[in-house]
Amino acid sequence: MAVTIEIAAFNIESAMHAQKGGADRVELCDNPAEGGTTPSFGTMEIVRQALSIDVYAMIRPRGGDFVYSAYEYHAMRRDIEMCKRASLDGVVLGILKPDGTIDKERCRKLIEAARPLKVTCHRAFDFTRDAYEALEDCIEAGFDRILTSGRMPTAEAGVGLIKELVKRSAGRISVMAGAGITGKNVLGIINGTGVNQIHLSARTYKPSTHTRYNHQVSLKESLPDDSGKWVADEEKINEIARLVKRTPKG
Repeated sequence: MAVTIEIAAFNIESAMHAQKGGADRVELCDNPAEGGTTPSFGTMEIVRQALSIDVYAMIRPRGGDFVYSAYEYHAMRRDIEMCKRASLDGVVLGILKPDGTIDKERCRKLIEAARPLKVTCHRAFDFTRDAYEALEDCIEAGFDRILTSGRMPTAEAGVGLIKELVKRSAGRISVMAGAGITGKNVLGIINGTGVNQIHLSARTYKPSTHTRYNHQVSLKESLPDDSGKWVADEEKINEIARLVKRTPKG
């Protein structure tokens, strides 16, 4: 059985390495610390021009949960338009309702807007209230594929559920296993689930070539909890605004 390999590429260099390494598809993202967000249009164009394998882009306006406002939803539609302009092959997205179900209506609209591109439901699937309900919802919404770890931290731990999802999908939608896949466990996951598509980042740390880096400062800000998101606090901003406006002009 031929197995499709998809690499989550968080920068241009990773996308190049994916193709050279023998991957079949790239999922282009930004912000690995937040699980991936939409890459820039410039990055999409450069990667598309450089690669001959399929290139999908993550459509996720921010890190945190998958319950999006109307403004965020419309931003996702605009980003899909940019993916089509960049001649990508597909997009990766997912919207949930506050009750933990797939937002079928808005997902369907985004999928329709994306056509003829292929559309994958990303790991928002793993945050739904019920995997089997979500499977049927994804099929109804029109997704071509689901990416899942079997609702566990890694695909290896979620083998049982992934296998059942493959069985229940009955060819109506593709199921791709992802999260924590390595050379040591990949065959066990494939054989244990019956998937014919796998998703991994194959990441390794590469030190900077910057020889005079200032290690006393940092730009990293991880979320306290993945179920939330960073937002600007109106009261804090208001406090600063009041303080600044009270500052006498020198």
